[in-house]
Amino acid sequence: MSTYVIIGASSGIGQQLANQLAAAGHSVIGTYCKTKTESAGNIRYEYLDVLADTISLENLPDSIDGVAYCPGSISLKPFARISSSDLISDYQFQVIGAVKSVQLLLPKLKAAVDPSVVFFSTVAVQLGLPYHALVSSSKGAIEGLTKSLAAELAPKIRVNCIAPSLTDTRLAASLLSTDEKKEVNAQRHPLKKIGSTTDIASMAEFLLSPKAGWMTGQILHVDGGMSTIKV
Repeated sequence: MSTYVIIGASSGIGQQLANQLAAAGHSVIGTYCKTKTESAGNIRYEYLDVLADTISLENLPDSIDGVAYCPGSISLKPFARISSSDLISDYQFQVIGAVKSVQLLLPKLKAAVDPSVVFFSTVAVQLGLPYHALVSSSKGAIEGLTKSLAAELAPKIRVNCIAPSLTDTRLAASLLSTDEKKEVNAQRHPLKKIGSTTDIASMAEFLLSPKAGWMTGQILHVDGGMSTIKV
């Protein structure tokens, strides 16, 4: 069995991914920040604030088979209302946090046999949506980081990215707070439904595994068809 680190495993996609990996018999080190989460079964939780100047994780094994950076935010604002501090805060959380996390774990990834890194973007980077300038800027940087890092770390470490559309998580609660909102958003997708945490976590589980051993530098659009077709 393998050992995986899930940054941001206390809720949403990160939590679902940690649970799926643990259920498959893997050892999981999950991190939390705002919501304290107790270790259970194959999942050991540790506190980690990716915005801290220096980050560290305790008692890690000598090698790590994969890491997924799951923290995210959805801040939708008209372009004219975006401040410099908004941009800096979002970039620090979405991009610099990812960079610091992978840098921290890089020596242990290099010690593994077939290590993998998974990042998360958004369908809005490719599609272009109003009021998404803030999140699209930071997630666009993540897509660029994915390809650059995949090239730099090949052939040893695979690096891929998932770009979901709207997914039913706590992060998207304000957009899916009523049945009417859920239905309206579902109808925007060719498959006429909202994504689930299982939809996205299952792709991340695949990318972390040796089953995706010939994939790197890819942006995978798990988005109900939204980025590529119109019906």
